[in-house]
Amino acid sequence: MNQKGVKTAFLIGPNYAAGKDMLEGVAATFKGKIVGRELTRWPDQLDFSAELSKARAAKPDAIFAFYPGGAGVQFVTQYAQSGLKGQIPLYTAFTIDDLSLPRLKDLAVGIPGAQQWVSDLPNDANKKYVADYKTKYKINPSFYGSQTYDAAMLIDSALKQTKGNVSDKAALRKAMEKADFKSVRGNFRFGPNHMPIQNFYLQDAVKDGNEYRMKTVALIVKDDQDKHVAQCHMPK
Repeated sequence: MNQKGVKTAFLIGPNYAAGKDMLEGVAATFKGKIVGRELTRWPDQLDFSAELSKARAAKPDAIFAFYPGGAGVQFVTQYAQSGLKGQIPLYTAFTIDDLSLPRLKDLAVGIPGAQQWVSDLPNDANKKYVADYKTKYKINPSFYGSQTYDAAMLIDSALKQTKGNVSDKAALRKAMEKADFKSVRGNFRFGPNHMPIQNFYLQDAVKDGNEYRMKTVALIVKDDQDKHVAQCHMPK
């Protein structure tokens, strides 16, 4: 939103830890003005008409929403049905993905999102992962799958370094700190506080023939490191 020159934004998300953290994160990094913020009941609220009406009345340049899973399908559907899709651009995170896209289809096309992994990233590890997954399951993997795959490869790399010895926990942690594996995300390493340093990408939902898929639009943040690293020290 900053790169697009958005000046005002209305934030909507679920009232639980991840939802609160996501909206706080956007508010902390957005350079424009937040003109409204709504936290909805979680997980039972699936009617967002009141919140969308408030967003319309605030007349922001953009709406930011965070709704994972089925709630995301409901939110994007209602956003489109309300007519807001042609009026106020929607920006999302963890809302439109390879799990929700087959259900949303055209409703999701043209709505951008930010993610650390997209299925079409051109590195060799990702090409193999996506091809193997599609061969076995006949669908595109989601970013949840990519994270799990990376976690397995990370643990495997540490076990190889320690020759399978899991009794020495300090040695195992030190081996994992090296992140000596080929991530499907591309560049990946750990910072001194064990938070990942990685790229973030702008993704979009597109229709390619009869298929709907997530597409990488641009690299928006390279080798991102969390802003709290200086205040978060790991014990020696």
